[in-house]
Order: sequence, then C-alpha cells, then structure tokens
Amino acid sequence: MGKTGSIEWVKVKGRNGRAIKVEKAFGTKAHPGPAQRYASNGSKRRFLKRSPKAVVA
Repeated sequence: MGKTGSIEWVKVKGRNGRAIKVEKAFGTKAHPGPAQRYASNGSKRRFLKRSPKAVVA
C-alpha cells in the first residue's frame, strides 16, 4: 500500500451481488484463489479476467 490517499479505488460487483472496493489496477483483473492457482496444463495462473459488467461506475 502507498501513502494515505494515493490509491484509487473502484467498486466491483461480486458473485453474491455485493459491491467490494478494489484497487483501480485490479478493477479489470482478479487474482485467483488458492484452488484456482494452476491451469489444467499445469501452468500457473496469474490473473483471471473480470467481467466488464462487474465494474460499477
């Protein structure tokens, strides 16, 4: 985290309809959880694409 107020936040809708605040850099991509870290071919997943409909303006 940076200095106070240096981070821009955006709201993102979750699966249950709740809105969470995430850093602007992570508004269009999501970090996978522990169970989704590896793809079926064994490579490590870094980011998951987030639906454009999830980003709340």
